[in-house]
Amino acid sequence: MNDHEGFSARNEIRPETRGPIYVLIGVLAVLAIAYVYLFWRVHRLEAGTTASNATTAQEISALRETVAANDSTHFKNMEALQGDLAEARRQAATTAGQAKQEALKHADRLARQLAHEQQEVASQLTEVKQSATTADSKLADVTSEVAATKTDVAATKTELQNTVSDLKRVRGDMGVLSDRIATNGTELAALRTLGERNYIEFNIAKSKAPQKVADVQLWLKRTDVKRHRFSVELQADDRTVEKRDRTVNEPVQFYVSKAHQPYEIVVNEVTKDHIAGYLATPKVEMARR
Repeated sequence: MNDHEGFSARNEIRPETRGPIYVLIGVLAVLAIAYVYLFWRVHRLEAGTTASNATTAQEISALRETVAANDSTHFKNMEALQGDLAEARRQAATTAGQAKQEALKHADRLARQLAHEQQEVASQLTEVKQSATTADSKLADVTSEVAATKTDVAATKTELQNTVSDLKRVRGDMGVLSDRIATNGTELAALRTLGERNYIEFNIAKSKAPQKVADVQLWLKRTDVKRHRFSVELQADDRTVEKRDRTVNEPVQFYVSKAHQPYEIVVNEVTKDHIAGYLATPKVEMARR
């Protein structure tokens, strides 16, 4: 074989080796493309990182400025708060001192008031003791007077009982047995003590018109001092009855519509144109049938 044939033989590619070569070429091409793509991505990342770093740096700078401004503001606020706290403490101390002084003044006033009230109470107690002593003395005197009065009342009661026992029952001008007759003030008081009838005293003079005694009209007509006699007109229940020449201490009796027992007039004293005595009426009034 000559050289030309040999060269031709070396440069001639066998068909069975072409497939791997193409594969290798394809792989190399893919690698090249991948390298280019990776290079482009790295470039982009570097550019983006640079831009991002710049932005981040700006943000960090702005943040630092903001933090610095906030720190300054907070510091000023803290200084103001510290000043307010100091002022508040000072005012609190001042207020506490004033409150203490006011409390001391109030306590002094209360102490003076208490001392004054204690003095007044002591004075009042002294007066009460003196009044009690005086009252005891007066009570002793009153007790003695009451005892004496009781004795007098008992004596008077006994006297009245004796007087009542001495009083007599007589018949009146109408023939009705009269109650006991009183001839003077003592005997009349004794009759009142018995409480059997109502007793109304009168003292009338001769006049042109009758005079009222309880629910009866009395009209003195004549008097006879020497004979102790008198004449009167009685007006009751729209009726007029004349009682002539009646004597002293004689029961002059008459009926009224509202009483079952008779009314009685007893004259104890006769003077010129004048009589004095009493009217006796029943305690229980009951219309007569």
